[in-house]
Amino acid sequence: MTGFTSYFTLGLQHISDLQAYDHIVFLVALVAIYTFRDWKKVIWLVTAFTIGHSLTLALAAIGWIPVNVGLIEFLIPVTILITGLYNIVKKDHANIRVKYLIALIFGLIHGMGFSNFFRSLLGTKTDITVPLLAFNLGVEAGQIVIVIIALILSYLVVTKMQWINRRDWTVLLSGAAVGISLILIQQTAFW
Repeated sequence: MTGFTSYFTLGLQHISDLQAYDHIVFLVALVAIYTFRDWKKVIWLVTAFTIGHSLTLALAAIGWIPVNVGLIEFLIPVTILITGLYNIVKKDHANIRVKYLIALIFGLIHGMGFSNFFRSLLGTKTDITVPLLAFNLGVEAGQIVIVIIALILSYLVVTKMQWINRRDWTVLLSGAAVGISLILIQQTAFW
């Protein structure tokens, strides 16, 4: 595989793959507390997550950090669980720095989850700079699309149609993420 566009497209497809929905669930849980007014915070939040997963993706792809696939497959739904529970329990979300830190740290875990897929794409390439940049930009673009869809849905349900208040919507989305994460944790059977 060669070319910036090819790797960008693969990153975009990888993040939007409905069969690997754990990442989508994590993103929805991550932004469940936000509205369109918070778009700058949301973009920085998603970017913090991308920085985290880009770092471990690169380090794992070049073999500098070992990846225990079973452990990572277990930890990814744990990140969803913690994010969802944090949204439900924490009523005051004024400290955005905590969310940035959570996104960055959880991005490190998710990046290791991408590493086997990415390493298989590279084949025998020794210079991973362009493929890594393109793939991560594709992932970032896909994440932004997912987040925009989540924010549009929130706007429609909470603001436009006023079917549910903001707090109940956050609890609904976060609770669904927690439920899905528990199923995924059980499926990994790491312990």
